[in-house]
Amino acid sequence: MLIVVYVFSALIIALAFFYAYQLIQWVKQQKNENAEVARIAGLIRSGADAFMRKEYLILALFAGVMAVLIFLFLPRPVWIQESIGKNLQMAICYILGTIFSAVAGKIGIFVAALANARCAEAAQEDIKPAFLIGFRGGAVMGLVVVALCLLGVMGVMIFVGDASVLLSFSFGASSLALFAKAGGGIFTKTADVSADLAGKVELGIPEDDPRNPAVIADNVGDNVGDVAGMGADLFDSNVATMAAALVMATATGMSAKSPAMVFCYAALGLLASIAGIYLCDIKEGGSPTKALNMSTYTATGIFLALTALATLIFGFEWRYWAASAVGLLVGVVIGLATNFFTDDNMPIVRKVAKASAAGPAFTILSGVSYGFLSALPSMIGIALSALIAHRLGGMFGIAMAAVGMLSIVGTIISNDAYGPIVDNARGLAEMGGLGEDAIRVADELDSAGNTVKAVTKGFAVGAAGLTVISLLGAFLEEVNEVIIRLGGTVEHLIKGFDIMDPSVFFGVLVGAAIPAVFSAMLILGVDKNAQRMIAEIRRQFTEIEGLAEGKEGVEPDYNRCIDIATTGALRELIPAGLIAIVATILVGFIGGVPAIGGYLLGNIAVGLLLALFLSNSGGIWDNSKKYVEAGNEGGRGSDAHKAAVIGDTVGDPFKDTAGPSINTQITVVSLVASLLAQVFVSIHLF
Repeated sequence: MLIVVYVFSALIIALAFFYAYQLIQWVKQQKNENAEVARIAGLIRSGADAFMRKEYLILALFAGVMAVLIFLFLPRPVWIQESIGKNLQMAICYILGTIFSAVAGKIGIFVAALANARCAEAAQEDIKPAFLIGFRGGAVMGLVVVALCLLGVMGVMIFVGDASVLLSFSFGASSLALFAKAGGGIFTKTADVSADLAGKVELGIPEDDPRNPAVIADNVGDNVGDVAGMGADLFDSNVATMAAALVMATATGMSAKSPAMVFCYAALGLLASIAGIYLCDIKEGGSPTKALNMSTYTATGIFLALTALATLIFGFEWRYWAASAVGLLVGVVIGLATNFFTDDNMPIVRKVAKASAAGPAFTILSGVSYGFLSALPSMIGIALSALIAHRLGGMFGIAMAAVGMLSIVGTIISNDAYGPIVDNARGLAEMGGLGEDAIRVADELDSAGNTVKAVTKGFAVGAAGLTVISLLGAFLEEVNEVIIRLGGTVEHLIKGFDIMDPSVFFGVLVGAAIPAVFSAMLILGVDKNAQRMIAEIRRQFTEIEGLAEGKEGVEPDYNRCIDIATTGALRELIPAGLIAIVATILVGFIGGVPAIGGYLLGNIAVGLLLALFLSNSGGIWDNSKKYVEAGNEGGRGSDAHKAAVIGDTVGDPFKDTAGPSINTQITVVSLVASLLAQVFVSIHLF
């Protein structure tokens, strides 16, 4: 049966790559005739390429060092002769994981650079052609990320045949995603915060005014943070989910059908995403938000129907189908709850906009409060789905719920990548002088992108929650396998973690603190970098004659701001990522397996809470600002607008730097724990 599923999956992977190629060709055929728009788009593309080259060089060096360490020590020291082959497999799979994740991000950047200028020009005609260019450009990344994920996981299982080695492939994807998301997030929010504060608040110029030296860096940041970073993030989550499910399916001696079911459901999820993307359309003058949400709902319905049919045909257990269905439906519910708090058509955003009229302090207070409130429905959803899935099928049931929640991730990434493409298009429409109608259409597309992007972040956090609970189960399986190999009996196996055990409680407290420290380091990175860039913007407006007046032929030094964002991001990304990995290793060496169990528990609980709070409060502030800019509560230039802009600049590193990066951080520490299971069993202080 597994061979049949492999062949079926390979055909769907081929279909996804073919459809992605067709979409690229379709985007290329769209009108791209405006010379000024093409010139500015070229600046954005070259800035993104320059940052990615420097970032990937640093990450390649990091990956090389990690691969050597993995070869020397995992799963056992290389000087134990019989383990050399396994160690080499682990190192190679780690490198492959980083390469696949990097390729996914690079392809996203390539297509976003093709689509943004064409989307801007199409906005001169009507909302429909502009929407389709933005969505189909984003869909290329969605299809490629999921196809690469399925191809990589399937390749490891075919050629290595050991699910525990798959954890190394997943760690490669996760470690690159951690640094790519952190580095891209620091870059994009450095530029965004600087452009908003120096431009809108201090100088009173429009958001994408070409006089602003940070405006190109801001658009570059959309690509390196929201396209490449988010693509790597969701690639990592998808791989980790499948790895956890396959480890549990093989380590616990489950039915031979279980691995086949994991691959079958993942392949059918990709097929459902292809259908959801193909069917996504918008009527003349229609709502882009509704079209994007309908794409998600369509893919959801198709996945549930196809997996039910596959369960019937292949004789899979219906309880695992039910667990995957619970995961997917809870993902949709989390998305709806996030939408309620972050959509500017809903009351919460409007209340924060109204509070802004009383000053920025009230913008911050209301946004923080509603951000914390917004975490409750999603946390309950994740907890309930884990509880129901466990009742249905134990830890493997939770893993299948995570597979279900991430089954339509191709559609989710498409919606997410749409956001930065139309955001760039809005900037190009203003900088290229395409007229008020084009800017209005681009604003409407951008508003939908912000709303849906907040929903996809909630979905990603929910998926990360179920994934890391599954990885906690995978960690237990790895530990028990080591205990048996070292001569332990069934009585020595670990069934769970006692919260009253001092070692466990020690781990809980340390694990709970790490997401907060990690977030603080990333936000401080944006803070320090943005201060340097604001000083540069002020310098240019003071020293470049005729820049403030918009004198013809006078241009700011865009490259200087891009360099500041690049240098600062690359300086800050490694320490923030390393602290999570180093803390995990230290806790394991100090308290052993019980401490790591508590550490993962604390890290997961607090990490999910902070990720939801940061992402949602940032989304609330962003759309409150847009609601005011649409002419409400005094409109542009009013006191409410200035307060809303300040709220948005606080929310920028919340929602696009720290919040999404926590997803990857909790996945990384869970994988580190599983990979070092033997070390923690053998060596610990207490």
